[in-house]
Amino acid sequence: MSKSANTRKSPKPKYFTIFFGFVMLFPFFWMISSSLKNGVEAFATPPTLFPKHPTLENYRHVFQALDWPRLFLNSISVTVVCVALQLFTSALAGYAFARLNFRFKNIIFMIYLATMMIPMQVIIVPLFIEMRQLNLIDSLVGLGLPSIVTAFGVFLMRQAMFAIPRELEEAAVLDGASHIRMFFSIALPLCTPTLAALAILSFMSVWNAYLWPLIVIFSPEKMTLPLALSNLHGENLTDWPMVMAGTTIAVIPIALIYLILQKQIAQSFLTAGLKG
Repeated sequence: MSKSANTRKSPKPKYFTIFFGFVMLFPFFWMISSSLKNGVEAFATPPTLFPKHPTLENYRHVFQALDWPRLFLNSISVTVVCVALQLFTSALAGYAFARLNFRFKNIIFMIYLATMMIPMQVIIVPLFIEMRQLNLIDSLVGLGLPSIVTAFGVFLMRQAMFAIPRELEEAAVLDGASHIRMFFSIALPLCTPTLAALAILSFMSVWNAYLWPLIVIFSPEKMTLPLALSNLHGENLTDWPMVMAGTTIAVIPIALIYLILQKQIAQSFLTAGLKG
């Protein structure tokens, strides 16, 4: 092997990061670009990356076709309530599995964790029957109730709770603190980055949910954004630029939440680890 080959520098990792970043962002670019095209240009061959004659008509049409204030109110209310309850239940269960000692703790946790392997399609029918028996069909409560507890959230918070130094807990016990006080005064503040990461993951999951709303919601005034956007698809012909415009509007809240919490999310993935 020649000396030049030995001294040849390998490509810097940042170039690979930039490349894959562009690959990941390209679908979003194509969505926005398509939303600014007319029907003819959207199906042009070969396709164009940038619209030759940008237009906002698709956004005007999609605002006329859908009741956006009502859809945003439904989606925001269900998402915010579900995310808040999901954070609370996940943090409580995570603290119990990480800090409390009780019989069959590990077995119960493994059984609970195994539910992550069960797809939503398997439990959709018994879940619908349960909501019908509770008279929660076609209601926002029935829509959000199955989302207030998540096995992934419990697992993530358990790992974060394991990372809390035992010395803090021992000092709190010497001061006479109960588990409730330690949970609110020590555990939750130290797990803020993990809570932020779980918040945005939960927000994305609930905001983009389609299958369960499709099954449980019938009334147009109770629909969420993903369910209403599916109504833009025609039976024989779909106005794809208008669909892309509606999808672009629906993505804005998720993008804003991520921009607000990105620092906490990065810190969570760096510090939470897989201890325990």
